[in-house]
Amino acid sequence: MDLLRGLNEKQREAASHDLGPILVIAGAGTGKTRVLTHRISNLINTGKARPGEILSITFTNKAAKEMKERISQLIDYNVDRMWIGTFHSICVRILRRDIERLGYDRNFVIYDTDDQKNLIKTCIKELNLDTKKYNANTIKGVISNEKNLRNTPEKYMTENFANFVLRNYGEVFSLYEKKLKICNALDFDDLILKALKLLQTNSDIKEYYQERFKYILVDEYQDTNNVQYNLVKILGKKSNGQNNVFVVGDDDQSIYGWRGADISNILDFEKDFENAKVVKLERNYRSTSIILNAANSVIKNNFNRKGKELYTDDDDGDLITLINTDNEKEEAFMIASNIKKEYDKNDIPYSEIAILYRANAQSRALEEGLITLGIPYKIVGGLKFYGRKEIKDIMAYLMLIQNSRDDINFMRIINLPRRKIGPKAIASLSQYATEQQISLFEACYDAKELEIPAAGIRGIESFIQVMEMLMVKKDVLSLYEFIEAVYKDTKYEKMIEEDQSIEGMSRLENIQEFLSAAKDFEERYEENALEDFLAHVALLSDTDKTDETENERVTLLTVHSAKGLEYDVVLVAGLEEMTFPIIRDGGIDEDLEEERRLFYVAATRAKKRLYLSYSNERMVYGRHEMRGPSRFIEEIPAKYLDRPVSKPYSKESKYKKSSGDFDDYFNDGEMSFNSFSKSKKKNHKNSLFTGNSFINEDIKVRDVYDDLKAEDLKSNLDDISNSGIKEISIDQYLQEQPVKQTTNLKSDKMMIGDKIKHKAWGIGTIVSLVGEGKDLKATIAFDEKGLKTVMMSFAPIEKI
Repeated sequence: MDLLRGLNEKQREAASHDLGPILVIAGAGTGKTRVLTHRISNLINTGKARPGEILSITFTNKAAKEMKERISQLIDYNVDRMWIGTFHSICVRILRRDIERLGYDRNFVIYDTDDQKNLIKTCIKELNLDTKKYNANTIKGVISNEKNLRNTPEKYMTENFANFVLRNYGEVFSLYEKKLKICNALDFDDLILKALKLLQTNSDIKEYYQERFKYILVDEYQDTNNVQYNLVKILGKKSNGQNNVFVVGDDDQSIYGWRGADISNILDFEKDFENAKVVKLERNYRSTSIILNAANSVIKNNFNRKGKELYTDDDDGDLITLINTDNEKEEAFMIASNIKKEYDKNDIPYSEIAILYRANAQSRALEEGLITLGIPYKIVGGLKFYGRKEIKDIMAYLMLIQNSRDDINFMRIINLPRRKIGPKAIASLSQYATEQQISLFEACYDAKELEIPAAGIRGIESFIQVMEMLMVKKDVLSLYEFIEAVYKDTKYEKMIEEDQSIEGMSRLENIQEFLSAAKDFEERYEENALEDFLAHVALLSDTDKTDETENERVTLLTVHSAKGLEYDVVLVAGLEEMTFPIIRDGGIDEDLEEERRLFYVAATRAKKRLYLSYSNERMVYGRHEMRGPSRFIEEIPAKYLDRPVSKPYSKESKYKKSSGDFDDYFNDGEMSFNSFSKSKKKNHKNSLFTGNSFINEDIKVRDVYDDLKAEDLKSNLDDISNSGIKEISIDQYLQEQPVKQTTNLKSDKMMIGDKIKHKAWGIGTIVSLVGEGKDLKATIAFDEKGLKTVMMSFAPIEKI
């Protein structure tokens, strides 16, 4: 039985390789898992190795499971007995056999993240360090980083002796290691580190495994760190010269440098293993030719790479759609509109559509855009924006300030940040509140009369003082200034900034994005008091609740989370300088190259169509910042892009000219949609409006949404699909939508397409209506102010 039948020429060359080291450069979508599984199956089927003589290492349990399933379909063998697993699981098996050589018992326990943080907190207390200054999560990150560099606590303290804080980190590190040993426990980093040490310090154990594993295979080799690299090297580089090491990876997809991955491991493989064979898998089975050519054009600008060109035998496919808007709010609306087009007109299931972005905090605006059009979605690798802990914490403060009788939110934040208000103090407050039939907040005023320790009394008094001050500020500050004051005055900001871990930085970005959301709300809505903002967020959260199954949702995820996945349609958001790439002035070349690899990963997730989106302006920390398009867009040849034929019009700013292809499109002359519409208006009748595009046989134009005059928009509304709480189909778009009479309306009913006049924003056209009665929301395209969303029951508008 020829198990290699069905592989292409290069796949077969790699899978059939017999003796000696081999590096397989496997581009995105080229079938690397197929090569790995067929190689393992072929080695067993031809008698070159018994199953127990093959070691196959992956990076995730999911990948290991998939590999076992595929092998079991190719050969008749109990794959559960094979050495196929993650670095961690393989190392556990090695340690269970011989860890006594390192002074541990074989029944060692493995501490998870929570166990590690609790142990670090114990160490901080025992060393009499300030728990507010020394954050357990930050120190955990430091310890993990040092272990992956194979540094000891002593080395770390020596290198940082002059820095008092870092030297104390080293003291915690040292005590933490001692306590782990006493507890007969290992953390996740220890599993690989101790296995490596075991092999390095015991030649008989090293020789046992070198002889046992005749063939070693490693997946995703570009993601290996220093410890993992040395583990592969010590197992695979044998004294008899039989170095049958088979590593698969893609240097162009090395995107985990921030967690210790070293791209030089794959780039220098031929130096580490002499006479290594190199096979490049370049035939892609996923994406269209245009998508691959664009990705190739971008990644070739990196210097540190092996070099390859992905290709496909399939059709060219559609041009890559470039979306340009004035700000992230409109960007989200355009992305959502194009998703509706893909779903309604092209029959693409929501489950086959993904929105990718550089940082988690970007999901907020995108989520709101999807909610506005009633599109179900899910977040991969995290919670939806308003469900994230730090956002719910700040919201709890705001809701308690708005309504001091809110006991649920009182319980959430009374001791957050920590105020030494313990369980007994809270129990006393609860009992007193119940007896007196008052709220917990009111009970705090009588805390001195209750059996509460002095430290708890001081904490409660401090809490009441801060809350009273904020209740006053609520009525004198703007919404944005007030929420910023809540963040700072409650010391929540200090708590967040003390956590310097990757997770802590992500939480900080989410808080900053929340402040931007408040600023955006303040600028867009007439009624922008705290209660209006709280209602707005609640409405977003409630609208998001859907009966759709997980398989019928659009996927939102960071590019890092998207690695290894694929979708029919991919929309990459936020492609501006300083957003993606995130590199700022002074960034090093290695960082920029990793950002470019991130873009390459994002682009190659798409099977049929790819959208690239950027905004001229983005709100950052509550401030409007002008942004230019990402250099990665510039690196794509114009022939692969369906892009603007004129420079995006902006009354407030001018952008620097870009080099290369951008000179042809973003020139010194300004052209607004107004001027274009006058000359091409006769063609609109046969046009298709796709968010910010008019497409017909003769023209393809994209321009800033704000410049889209309402009369041009109205004539094309039948080609936009929009739905919300109350779904509005395409066919219904120009039909009347009954609206209940409100105090501010001068008409009995409003419909999509109606012209209205707003007291402050002037003339506009209704684009969508969501909800009903007093909860009815309208999205309106104003002639001068662009896209705005208003509550119809409050907005000072009249039909004209």
